[in-house]
Amino acid sequence: MKISKLLISIIFIFILFGNSVYAFVLLTEEQAMQEMFSDVDDIITETKQATPEQIDAMKELMGGKLSLYQKGAAAKEIGAKTEFTFYFGIKNGERVSVSIIEKQPGKWGPIEYIINMNMEGEILNLAVMSFVEKRGKPIAKRIFLKQFIGKTIKDKFKVKRDIRPISGATISSRSACFAVKKCTVLYNEMYLK
Repeated sequence: MKISKLLISIIFIFILFGNSVYAFVLLTEEQAMQEMFSDVDDIITETKQATPEQIDAMKELMGGKLSLYQKGAAAKEIGAKTEFTFYFGIKNGERVSVSIIEKQPGKWGPIEYIINMNMEGEILNLAVMSFVEKRGKPIAKRIFLKQFIGKTIKDKFKVKRDIRPISGATISSRSACFAVKKCTVLYNEMYLK
């Protein structure tokens, strides 16, 4: 009798909490800026409106879309923006790096990233700022994120090609690839061209 009550209790707890999705804030915007710009004198912000031509060029480079909604995801689709904010690190009066905060849908909800590049568009650092996931937490670990360091717009950013996915979190892994590639494309189209 005791075993069956215990079993019923465990099943009830699993049903009640087994499908729970949790939101995690790993870095505030201020903390993310400190992490990306640890050795600069100042950070300046520029917000730019993309022209229709820039949007078309970016979509072409991104496979026809600026937001990656994946089949099988419970997350809501995130509308594509046309206005983008760039954060520039200033050292000795010169721009030395740029960061972009990007949000893409994951499996269960939005994942917010910050990507930092040098002035030529090479990825120097990145972090996951927040996510709403069940099993996607490993996406925020350095072992996964360090795969993106040194990549540029010339790289594929493809899961199972040049990026090893997180086992059991393929949708989150694809979201990260898409977000990082999008940031290299944004910077290239709006500053380097």
